[in-house]
Amino acid sequence: MIGRFRGTYRRLRLGTRLALGMGVLSLVVFGVVGTALSTYMRDYLERQLNDQMKLVQTTQAKDAQAHGTVERQPYYGWYTAVYDVSGDSAVLRKPSDVPKDTVQLTSFAESLARAGATEMSHTTRIEDEGAYRLRACKIGQDVVLVTAAPLEDIEDTMDQLVTVQVVAFALALLGLVVFGRAVLRRGLQPLSDMAHTARGITSHDFTDSARLPVRADRGNGGPEVEELRTAFNTMLEHIDDSLAVRTEAEQRLRRFVADASHELRTPLMSVRGYADLFQYAAANEPGERDRHLARLRAEAARMGVLLDDLLLLARLDAAEVEAPLRLEDADLTELVRQAADAFRATHADRPLTVAAGSGPVRLPLDVLRFRQVLDNLLTNAAVHTPAGTEVRVEVSVAADAAVVRVTDSGPGIPAADQERVFDRFFRIDKARSRDRGGSGLGLAVARSLVRAHGGTIEVRSAPGATTFTIAIPLRRKT
Repeated sequence: MIGRFRGTYRRLRLGTRLALGMGVLSLVVFGVVGTALSTYMRDYLERQLNDQMKLVQTTQAKDAQAHGTVERQPYYGWYTAVYDVSGDSAVLRKPSDVPKDTVQLTSFAESLARAGATEMSHTTRIEDEGAYRLRACKIGQDVVLVTAAPLEDIEDTMDQLVTVQVVAFALALLGLVVFGRAVLRRGLQPLSDMAHTARGITSHDFTDSARLPVRADRGNGGPEVEELRTAFNTMLEHIDDSLAVRTEAEQRLRRFVADASHELRTPLMSVRGYADLFQYAAANEPGERDRHLARLRAEAARMGVLLDDLLLLARLDAAEVEAPLRLEDADLTELVRQAADAFRATHADRPLTVAAGSGPVRLPLDVLRFRQVLDNLLTNAAVHTPAGTEVRVEVSVAADAAVVRVTDSGPGIPAADQERVFDRFFRIDKARSRDRGGSGLGLAVARSLVRAHGGTIEVRSAPGATTFTIAIPLRRKT
């Protein structure tokens, strides 16, 4: 039975449960208030009756002393008796206005005598009469006056008071539950709206778009509901951003797989073609074998470089393992000069200027990997600019970081492509030959290696000036 009640209660809506809880609490409060009020009223009426009986007994005592008994009855339903007390026994003087059952009055007179008090009050029940308030007082030597006043009027008053309280509290409780439920339903409407919003999210199709078009609208729910709404919308914004990042990552992954497949397909087809030519030359034209073998080795080497770059990027992207760097204390200035010398040797038609300052700039670096970054940037400047284009490399220190800038005075990078130049397999000139333009992984590898060193790389470009800026902390964070 209790389990069924709990199950029914748990299935109720929050507003109904709050209204019922408020009703139970109100019922307890009404009960406490009603009990306290009834107790106070009874005590007040009994005190009033005691004062009335005391005043009456003052007059009755004079009457008893003058006539031996009380000749006049003060009020209808009241009883008066005069007792002669001797030791522990009391003898009723006659004539007296007493009920048929005088046991309670006689016993009370004897109790006063035994206690040695001058007056006492007591509530008792007289047979065939009902509840009475008894008051006894000494009016002479061994003489006790006992007055009995009925409590019927007090009982009727208390019954009427309790009835009024029950009716009033019942109506108040009913109104509180009904109107409280309506008020709570209105107050909880923003929560229902948020639940509707959540259901809208569950029915949203994420196949075409990763954005969530639903939000919890503002309402009049109060500060607490507003805090919940703000937190709910913040959560939706976070989910929205996460879904957008996930969708973008999935799109990039698809594009990466497609580009990688395309890039690997070209050298593989070349390897297969030159292998067939080598086999034909070996059988028919032995003089052509060395040329075909050299081309075969070149394509294999090109494919090996591509695979090495892909493997390096995969290792750098793996967040669960440590970046594949071998850090050592190195002079960045000397490393830039070495890269500049290698660039001049292979690109004699490109004037290169190095501004590296006079002193060394020492910081923890993986010499081979950072040299690969510099070579990629310088090669990129040579590949994508016309012959004779000036290239400049600067090394400086600013704000606890070493800064390297590689600038060329070429035609620049279109604004729409500047955000994608670090994407894998991205090429600005789609028609450029792969033999000259590379695989499109150079800048992606450079960015990943710079990030692995704890630094940043960014590009700013305009016609006549394209600058790649690298910032590496002088002290690596642990």
